[in-house]
Amino acid sequence: MSFTTRFAVLASLAAIIVAPAWAETRVTYKSAKVGSSYYQMAVQISEAMKAGTDSEVSVTVEESQGSVQNVMEVRARGADYVFTTPPALVGLAQAGKAMFEGKGDPAFDEIRALFPIPSLTMHFVMSEASGVKSFSEMEGKTILLGSGSFGAREGAKYLELFGLQDKVTIADSELSNAVSALKNGQIDGFVTAGSYPAPNVIEAAASTGVTVLSLSEDQIAKSKRTPLTIPAGTYAGQSEAITTTSLPVVAYTTSKMDDETAYLLTKTYWDMKADMAGDAAWWDGVSTEMLSTITTTIHPGAVRYYKEIGATLSDAHM
Repeated sequence: MSFTTRFAVLASLAAIIVAPAWAETRVTYKSAKVGSSYYQMAVQISEAMKAGTDSEVSVTVEESQGSVQNVMEVRARGADYVFTTPPALVGLAQAGKAMFEGKGDPAFDEIRALFPIPSLTMHFVMSEASGVKSFSEMEGKTILLGSGSFGAREGAKYLELFGLQDKVTIADSELSNAVSALKNGQIDGFVTAGSYPAPNVIEAAASTGVTVLSLSEDQIAKSKRTPLTIPAGTYAGQSEAITTTSLPVVAYTTSKMDDETAYLLTKTYWDMKADMAGDAAWWDGVSTEMLSTITTTIHPGAVRYYKEIGATLSDAHM
């Protein structure tokens, strides 16, 4: 055996021996805008994956302009792509409807769910000074909805559904100004959608005092959204549970991801959820019961984990 051949053989053996020491699964996680609660969640998941796998999994968080963009990028992404979006958008993409009309792609049929994350939760936040305790009392008040977000669109929809569309003044300002505007008396309330406890609602409740309105069963039925209960004590001064609506959000990948990676991501997520809840209470609201909000196929690697723990799955998930 020549020196060159011996060297090549030794190098190959060294690579085989050393590889496991540095082998790493890299994942790109695309969620939301920097500064949003969902971007914070993405960072938490990234840190949890690293800690829970002893750095075997490395998650890079990417900023996103929204859930529709996250779905659209499936067409050009590889096996390492994980993204968040409401289940309803996946269904629309696969059917080529609404914002996906004329933009259908076979890649959408390959989207696979991994695990639910905290839901988008509607908050109708009124200042104590306004005296508003119910939707009917919002008449004549000034409300900030913001613009372009799910919360703004949903808030406007609810005002119309509940007969308030022409009975309130809509403030011309961005949601980022809501807390200061509430403190200064420029508005009587604001509408925000985010996982609870929502940072801007925490700030408003602590600094100026607020009432977060509850929806009646009839109002929830009209909204056609998923009901959700915010436990008493979530916000300063909140002595009773708040009944509101939500939009489920799920972490997805595609069939390009191998089963072992999907299994590891899903198992680590649930194993680390309690640790994440120690840093942010919104994880306490997540349970395997929320798998029922997933309306399309779950990745086989994730299905393997859910079967191991005895979670309830439907035929649509397989």
